[in-house]
Amino acid sequence: MQIDAIPSDPNVRDTVIGILKQRFGDQFTTSDAIRERHGKGESYHDTAAPDGVFFPNTTEEVADAVSICADHKFPVIPFGVGTALEGHIAALRGGLCIDMSMMNSVLEVNPEDLDVTVQAGVTRKQLNEHLRDTGLFFPIDPGADATIGGMAATRASGTNAVRYGTMRENVLSLTVVTADGRIIKTARRARKSSAGYDLTRLFVGSEGTLGVITEITLKVFGIPESITSAVCQFEDLENAINTSILIVQAGIPVARMELLDDVQMDACIKYSKLEGYDPKPTIFFEFHGTEASAKEQAETVQEIAEEFGGSAFKWTAQMEDRNKLWQARHDAYYAAIALRSGCQGWATDVCVPVSRLAECINETKADLEGTNLLSPLVGHVGDGNFHLLYIVDPENAEEMAEAQAHSDRMVMRALAMGGTCTGEHGVGYGKMHFLQEEHGDSISLMRSLKLAFDPENIMNPGKIMNI
Repeated sequence: MQIDAIPSDPNVRDTVIGILKQRFGDQFTTSDAIRERHGKGESYHDTAAPDGVFFPNTTEEVADAVSICADHKFPVIPFGVGTALEGHIAALRGGLCIDMSMMNSVLEVNPEDLDVTVQAGVTRKQLNEHLRDTGLFFPIDPGADATIGGMAATRASGTNAVRYGTMRENVLSLTVVTADGRIIKTARRARKSSAGYDLTRLFVGSEGTLGVITEITLKVFGIPESITSAVCQFEDLENAINTSILIVQAGIPVARMELLDDVQMDACIKYSKLEGYDPKPTIFFEFHGTEASAKEQAETVQEIAEEFGGSAFKWTAQMEDRNKLWQARHDAYYAAIALRSGCQGWATDVCVPVSRLAECINETKADLEGTNLLSPLVGHVGDGNFHLLYIVDPENAEEMAEAQAHSDRMVMRALAMGGTCTGEHGVGYGKMHFLQEEHGDSISLMRSLKLAFDPENIMNPGKIMNI
């Protein structure tokens, strides 16, 4: 769903740009190339460039910039690395983009308490590299090397969520600059608290519409003694999905369980040179634990998979083999778009109760067969979340409309099954039109919260809901 951008008022824009240039010097730019780069994420949505881009080094600088914008009712759009998928970072009403990439320090590591505090511009790979010698790791892995601030803002999850949860479960506290330029801390480092409203969970997933996240305190985990990966192939999607459902119901603590349909597996075989596999529905597994427990998990999963006709079950504890396997999974997007040269990927996702997953995927695939669309499917099947990637030509209006219509039907199907319009991509402005259907009268409470936190609607306006 495309929304026309509304240019900011020229007089206000010129005034704010003048103040920001004087205040921040080279940290602020109006370069056309940089503005364009900050007006589009990794999605099909059109570019909507901000009026300027600011690169802060501290929370105090963020607060200073937001205060200037608040004084002039000038929009503010937080920016991580631009991997958003639903138009989150488009400057629909102009304004100031605050790029957090210079705020990339790991501030504190507390090994005994299994927590860390980082600035918002730290990426997940950077954090794990920093933690490596401590024997700890941060498990949330959305695929892209996103910033921790962006992951918190979009309530990211990914391939490890079936065992470790999402950002919602792993953020302990946030430092946030509010819409009027105040600096607040949402919680302490304690693992639980019954004191006051849970502001941390309110800002996690707020997509920059309530404030700018500048620091995050996270849970971290001990690196498992043993990590074992496995691959199993199936003759059809239903048996693959039923395998995953039984694994979850059996309480096997699988760390990753990723489904690829035949189209996506074919793309990965070609792109990542995966030898010895067929273009069939496939599940990638990963098991964490002691050497004995990881092996036991793999063997139990193999037994379940074989009950559903799973074959070619291969498992390994060798790091080189595991890395190749998961790199292929992370490269699934690039493998998919390589199927059709000159086109782009339009990624969308839904999430349903695990018991309805097979039904939802089968109906979605059957619906897809009635179109002219090429769209591989991948799924975090352990938690009921799956993705389609429409491989489309953005210049072909008929094709784009067909993709939009199919995506809309998929979302409505998921909602009818008790699911959600997005399991992890977020709302941005691309899925705003589904929120009323999903949340009903509670939308009015969300709107009241938005206006209480941001009465002038300067924080990433036009996202999640229209004000």
